[in-house]
Amino acid sequence: MLKKILLTAACSVALLQLQAQSLYMPRDIKKAFDNGTRSADGKPGAKYWQNHARYNISITAAPPLSTVKGTETITYINNSPDTLKRLNMKLILNIHRPGSARMGDAGPDYLTSGIQVDTFRVGGQKRPWNNEQASSTNFGVALPKPLMPHDSVQMSIAWHFDASKQSGREGQIDSTSYYLAYFYPRVSVYDDYNGWDRVAFTDAQEFYNDFNDYTLNVTVPKNFVVWATGTLQNPTQVLQKEYADRLQRSMTSDSTIHVATIDEITGNKVTAQNAMNTWTWTATNISDVAVGLSNHYIWDAGSVIVDQSTGRRASMQAAYSVKGTDFKQSVQYGRNALGWFSHNWPGVPYPFPKMTAFQGFADMEYPMMVNDSQMGDPGFAQLVQDHEIAHTWFPFYMGINETRFAFMDEGWATTLEYLIGTAEKGKAKADAFYKQFRINGWINNRSSNQDIPVITQTSELTTGYGNNAYGKPSLSYLALKDMLGDDLFKKALHGYMDRWHGKHPVPWDYFNSMSNVSGRNLTWFFNNWFFTNYYNDLAVKNVVTGKDGYTFTVANIGGFAIPFDVVVTYVDGTTKTMHQTPAVWEKNQKQTLVTFKSVRGKSLKSIALDNGIYMDANMKDNTWAPAAKK
Repeated sequence: MLKKILLTAACSVALLQLQAQSLYMPRDIKKAFDNGTRSADGKPGAKYWQNHARYNISITAAPPLSTVKGTETITYINNSPDTLKRLNMKLILNIHRPGSARMGDAGPDYLTSGIQVDTFRVGGQKRPWNNEQASSTNFGVALPKPLMPHDSVQMSIAWHFDASKQSGREGQIDSTSYYLAYFYPRVSVYDDYNGWDRVAFTDAQEFYNDFNDYTLNVTVPKNFVVWATGTLQNPTQVLQKEYADRLQRSMTSDSTIHVATIDEITGNKVTAQNAMNTWTWTATNISDVAVGLSNHYIWDAGSVIVDQSTGRRASMQAAYSVKGTDFKQSVQYGRNALGWFSHNWPGVPYPFPKMTAFQGFADMEYPMMVNDSQMGDPGFAQLVQDHEIAHTWFPFYMGINETRFAFMDEGWATTLEYLIGTAEKGKAKADAFYKQFRINGWINNRSSNQDIPVITQTSELTTGYGNNAYGKPSLSYLALKDMLGDDLFKKALHGYMDRWHGKHPVPWDYFNSMSNVSGRNLTWFFNNWFFTNYYNDLAVKNVVTGKDGYTFTVANIGGFAIPFDVVVTYVDGTTKTMHQTPAVWEKNQKQTLVTFKSVRGKSLKSIALDNGIYMDANMKDNTWAPAAKK
């Protein structure tokens, strides 16, 4: 028996090693596996580590003045086995500086002087800082003494910046409404496979942050309301009693409570009437913080149960102008999204205490906040809000490196957007939107740059970003769900999420974990979807009529392992549908045989392939009909 157990264990190890080795792995990722920080079974390795920091941030804003002033203390903890002689700082707002590399155009109102550091201290010692040299989104700073493994260093920084008049992801929404994101100097990620994250931020890319603890103080003039990441610590100090009570009631209300109406906020009735009020927020083990503020935004709030086992509720809030008609339903749309995502897909309870929908221009996600635009179409606005809220799980719960691997979060948000859209609007409408908005532009564009392998690092893409980040990976996740079935797929997905939430997974952790937890070697599937330049294109070939029925080949011309339906139509108008999961491509990814029996008394009219949301690049060869009898 012992010999048998040892042999079985050895075979399992050999299978895992084969599985990990059979997918291409870059040398930096391979080094992490070799070093034991990541493992072939998809779990964090025995030597896995990640660094951490505590941020105590205070900012002051006084619109319509554009200048925002800030001070912060950062306690940075080196959990790595390495001695760090320098730190790499992220100065993301430097994207606004003239001459910064950008993927898109920048008007004069977008340009500012970026982050201007006034003082910089390390361990209490003043250190030099040259704002002209620190002009990019990365800036290396030398430490007065090396930061040893498992030691910490404290930095104090004072800085200021101008909120740009042209608002995108952040900046001025109007003269007295600002959305502030990426507004503070931060230590970039130092990880186990790449070291310092020095990828330059461009306006088209997204982010990679450590999980940190934050205390955020936002000082604004009276009659300005602040919304931010985290839990408001002093509502009774910054709000007059009636409005603090309404906010408190909303925390247990299924209905939308108007915390502050437009007449109340513009009538100067809502906030404490000190010259300046400081709003204090806290959040722990989270990857970023963002702030919205206004003196004329309506404030709605409600809540929803996100964890049935404990009865835990999450607050859903909305902040919007009188012209923001889409946002009148934001609280109820958000309640639906938080509850649905928590209980269905991904089926992991919403991990944070609240969510706020803030009217801006970005259609962009932030921890506990979304900055969405007024579209004049409440239905589409709901879909966009659903998508941005879905990002809570990917990347904020999972700590994904969006800069390099955007498909690990945008692909999942697109998948969740589709699944909740099916529940909200029905399958036909969800399918139509998904195909039109996510797939159509790719599958009907024959340009070679549209078929770049999904595994290609996002930071290296100048074209094909939308396909690789959104559509193609989403199709892969849905194809795997179809192949494994909902129960096994959810078990594997939860295994991956349980192992890597609050950490920094890379694609190979996802690949290995899904195979390990499902008990299926999915290497062929992941290789097919992530490491090739395939696309969607099936064809009916070689139909053979037999005594008992028909046999034909489905040729996989495009190459992706997609599910499809075979629709048999009879002369009398009746049909028969046979679903084929992606498993049919495991042994032969070029073609598969399909057979079906004749039905007595029925004459065959046609055989057709229906790919559903897996739009086919050439529909002309998807149907076959028997030759007419003479």
